[in-house]
Amino acid sequence: MQTLAHFGDGGPGPWILFFPLLWALVIGGGIVLLRRTVWRDRRGGPWRQPPAGSDSPIAVLGRRFASGEIDEDEYWRRLSVLNEEFGRGGGAV
Repeated sequence: MQTLAHFGDGGPGPWILFFPLLWALVIGGGIVLLRRTVWRDRRGGPWRQPPAGSDSPIAVLGRRFASGEIDEDEYWRRLSVLNEEFGRGGGAV
């Protein structure tokens, strides 16, 4: 092992290049992992909002009620119909 660490005249041998390469691989791997997870959001990754056309009818109804387009009675009436069709009430097959 001593011969690998000290090359010829007692200086560091070719193994001295191993540690900078090892650290480059570790840092490069960390950057790749960050790009695949955290930084992906900027390019439309897993945290991207779905397109407006793909919202459920219940979500659209909730937005209309929140914006004041429909009143509370109409909201509950339409929500009961939507729950029968799309919700937990076991919709039509």
